[in-house]
Amino acid sequence: MNHFAELVANRRSVRQYADKPLLPSEVELIMKAALMSPSSKNSRSWQFVLVEDKEMLQNLSASKSVGSAFVAHCALAVAVLTDPLASEAYVEDAAIAATYIQLQAEELGLGSCWVQIRGRERADGYDSEQFVRDLLEIPSNLAVECLIAIGHKAKAEKPHSEESLQWEKLHIGTMHYMQ
Repeated sequence: MNHFAELVANRRSVRQYADKPLLPSEVELIMKAALMSPSSKNSRSWQFVLVEDKEMLQNLSASKSVGSAFVAHCALAVAVLTDPLASEAYVEDAAIAATYIQLQAEELGLGSCWVQIRGRERADGYDSEQFVRDLLEIPSNLAVECLIAIGHKAKAEKPHSEESLQWEKLHIGTMHYMQ
């Protein structure tokens, strides 16, 4: 079965979206995937805020100095949150959930793009995480890892090609380099 291999090859970061809402059934499948994602010791340290309101998407598009403007044009942004006290691997838990969101979106023929929030700043120097926390009324005990922008693709992207795979980055047994 090559379905997963095709899914991985076809999933690209999409920053241009058609002006078309998602179906409730699509949103439900995407969020089921997030809620089924593995987490350290089954801690399920993540939480999610779903945003479809155009004005709020516009506000979220100003989350970072660069790399977030396209959020204004997506159909859905999912803020991926995590509780640092629930798991020592809270960042990884959130990252895995975000990846599941993106893979499910691709399987539905939708585009998505990760917007890193943790550790980033807006153009005015204000902390991106605090900016999103303020906008979405997120309590201070939860960390904001990222936003995942999702929508109908405005154009088809070419799949990853096997010719561009960097096999030299694979090491068997050890990472011994010849000097």
